[in-house]
Amino acid sequence: MFSTGLAYALGAKGDGAGSGLTGIIPLLLMFVVFYFILIRPQQKQARKHQDFVKNLKTGDRVVTSGGLHGMVTGLTDTTVTLEIADKVRVKVTRSAVAGSGQEAATPEAKTG
Repeated sequence: MFSTGLAYALGAKGDGAGSGLTGIIPLLLMFVVFYFILIRPQQKQARKHQDFVKNLKTGDRVVTSGGLHGMVTGLTDTTVTLEIADKVRVKVTRSAVAGSGQEAATPEAKTG
């Protein structure tokens, strides 16, 4: 008697045929929602960043992930040479380049 009441409380049917499918459907729906809300946009952003870093050329203004603003003066397969001030150059890895520095290159455009 007790085991039948426990099975009924847990939602099990008499034959147990449909309980497995109804238990997995919410998990599948949660995975689909997470994929479209979290995983897919993150993959698109990573692909966009990879394309940006691959297409760097000398003369581009960039910002590093550490916050350095500079102009690209040299490129190798793994490093980027940035001029951050007159005759001051630093080498950073390509993956450290976070984005374009065009909007930060002209501070008077932001204030005026």
